[in-house]
Amino acid sequence: MDALHGLSRRSLARCAGVTLTEVVVASTLLLISIIPLVKALTTTHGMDRTIERRSWSLLLAQRELERIRARSVYHYEESFQASSRVLQDGFLGTVTDDGHPSLRTVTVAVGFDLNADGVLATQEIEASLTTRLARRWPGPQ
Repeated sequence: MDALHGLSRRSLARCAGVTLTEVVVASTLLLISIIPLVKALTTTHGMDRTIERRSWSLLLAQRELERIRARSVYHYEESFQASSRVLQDGFLGTVTDDGHPSLRTVTVAVGFDLNADGVLATQEIEASLTTRLARRWPGPQ
């Protein structure tokens, strides 16, 4: 026999619904479980963008250093100094050169122009590479 046999049809219809209290409790539990997940996703997205900026900065710094090395073979006497030169879509590079006649120290600093002012500030630098360039041959006297 049916366990609900003694209940009328009207009583069964009333027991079949969800109460407002159950909806509020279920919604609260859902929100409590989703908030940490959304926070973790937001943090991960921010770190991903930072890593991508640093990777591009390092790649562009290496490319700029290779360009300077190649240029130094025949144009060692020229200065390699550059200030906030546009390298690629928002990335700027600054080159310092000590100008030594036989062994130069060249530093390339690259970063993303966060405030879009066209100047690479110290806090915007993501990668900095330093190398020494030697005169390959005496060159023009």
